[in-house]
Amino acid sequence: MAPVALSDPAATATPTVTKASSDFDPGHVQVGAKSMNFPAPPTFDDPKEERRFKLERLAGAFRIFGKLGYDEGISGHLTLRDPIMKDCFWVNPLGLAFSLVCVSDLLLISPDGDILAGGKPDRQIYNTAAFEIHHAIHSARPDANAACHAHSLYGKAFSAFGRKIDCYVQDACAFYEDLAVYPSFGGVVLSGGEGQKIAEHLGNCKAILLQNHGQLTVGETIDSAVAWYIFLDRLCHTQLLIEAAQAGSGHKPIPIGHEEATWTRSVTGAETSGWNGAQMYYDIIDAETGGSYKL
Repeated sequence: MAPVALSDPAATATPTVTKASSDFDPGHVQVGAKSMNFPAPPTFDDPKEERRFKLERLAGAFRIFGKLGYDEGISGHLTLRDPIMKDCFWVNPLGLAFSLVCVSDLLLISPDGDILAGGKPDRQIYNTAAFEIHHAIHSARPDANAACHAHSLYGKAFSAFGRKIDCYVQDACAFYEDLAVYPSFGGVVLSGGEGQKIAEHLGNCKAILLQNHGQLTVGETIDSAVAWYIFLDRLCHTQLLIEAAQAGSGHKPIPIGHEEATWTRSVTGAETSGWNGAQMYYDIIDAETGGSYKL
């Protein structure tokens, strides 16, 4: 493949923002419940503008992860399917702190693992595990345009149990019957076979807990994948607190019922809910950096 040139870094994309309604019928759970309208992700007529905008969101996602303390050494990778070359994806270079990532640092990776474009001359290398895991997921899930994996504290801690979180609180409903577990640990993922197993266990879910490893989330946008990651890490923390309190007090937590959890997931677990859930984090990064990560 020939190298791919990015659009002008100084160019400002002008996305069109539309509205999207949530797709649920609340009548069977809450009589008289009103539907919720969410802003929808922007759409583009120019594919180069779309690429530029989405790369800015990916770079912003790394800044968000850095701010929340999700980076740890060279571990962790966030990827975004290229909107033009859809069998390729963008990823962070190895060893660059999440809090320093800019658009110009991102690398475009081919289906064979070759670097096609992007990056600084001294950082033309990426994490092998990123390719093996994310290539398998992007290939298996056409809807998963973005994937996030890092070694965050609470996701790591809860992953040691090799099981799903329980639906004890409203926020957990976003992942109700939409969270997978990879019940194995084969070491650092350096083979396509291991990546394929993770993709198979993920199935059609938005997130997966990797036993003895951590968590991974996917989304139609990098924004929603970021939101799911943040929310899931906090739910792992919540579950650990609940179980510690139960052990200390003897009180049993009350689970949310199937019907209520399913209905709530249709609101809080919808793709547009995830996208909107990430916007405040992007606003904070924009305010704190002045948008410098977009260069």
